[in-house]
Amino acid sequence: MTVPSQDDVLGYFDTLSNWGRWGDDDQRGTLNHITDDVRLAAARAVRHGRSVSCGWEVAVPDEMERSTTACPSAVDMPGAEHMPAAFQADRRWGFSNERLGIMFHGNTITHLDSPCHIFWDGTMYNGRSHSLVDAEMGSAWAAVTAAANGIVTRGVLLDVAQVRDVPWLEPGEGVFPDDLEAAERRQGVRVRSGDAVLLRTGHGRARHESGPSGGITQAGWHASCLPWLREREVALIGADTPQDVQPSGYDDVLMPVHAVSLVAMGLWLLDNCDLEACASTAAELDQWDFQLAVAPVRFAGTSGSPVNPIATF
Repeated sequence: MTVPSQDDVLGYFDTLSNWGRWGDDDQRGTLNHITDDVRLAAARAVRHGRSVSCGWEVAVPDEMERSTTACPSAVDMPGAEHMPAAFQADRRWGFSNERLGIMFHGNTITHLDSPCHIFWDGTMYNGRSHSLVDAEMGSAWAAVTAAANGIVTRGVLLDVAQVRDVPWLEPGEGVFPDDLEAAERRQGVRVRSGDAVLLRTGHGRARHESGPSGGITQAGWHASCLPWLREREVALIGADTPQDVQPSGYDDVLMPVHAVSLVAMGLWLLDNCDLEACASTAAELDQWDFQLAVAPVRFAGTSGSPVNPIATF
């Protein structure tokens, strides 16, 4: 296994670039690999009819300060003077309501990153300036609404923790192309064009047993996987961590998987998946591919969305 140098990784911004591949006005990036035929093939991956979530529950109020300001409340109608008169007259009627403010980027909430999430040298995917993002209107380029019709494709789970015969990879351990191909061989599956690849490091198991990690050191994709992902024409990647192994091993590219994927490749990311139910179901059924459905909320101008990815076997 040859580990790329920092110069090699910096060169990925050019050698792995998809700028212009689907036209100068393209904002969807690698989602273009998901054709009608790919979606039909994904439907054929449903052989048992069993669905599992690949997302974490957003707890309230335990994670409120770190991740959310969700405040559910029950309201009795007699005191709800702001409601229309017809509702105020109904003394038996009540409701619950919430006001949600979610900071979903980070290491806790399962979320989708759209290409405008990361800039490199002031530039976003397909050569657009970061000046297209402003505080009032959000991003006018490659926002999450570029995936407004949802992401439905064939998902492939690569269980590297299982391949290495460990409960989980230790923080700071990287996953390399050799690991991905070893998982393919062991699981009898091959990643193909338009697929979503979900990487299990076992961090979800550790999080279930010990709670969220407060540190920034984590297992994840090593930058050397990026050429492999482009060669296989992967449409979407996810992991049970925030993707990049940390530390990355490169002083000048702290998060190369995020930076190269989103800026150069237009490769969308699913951060912080909970892949434990998916992995146990795949092992039980001996089926490591499935239909994956990801439906981001159509937040105008945002760099992503909290999501609940669903794998159907």
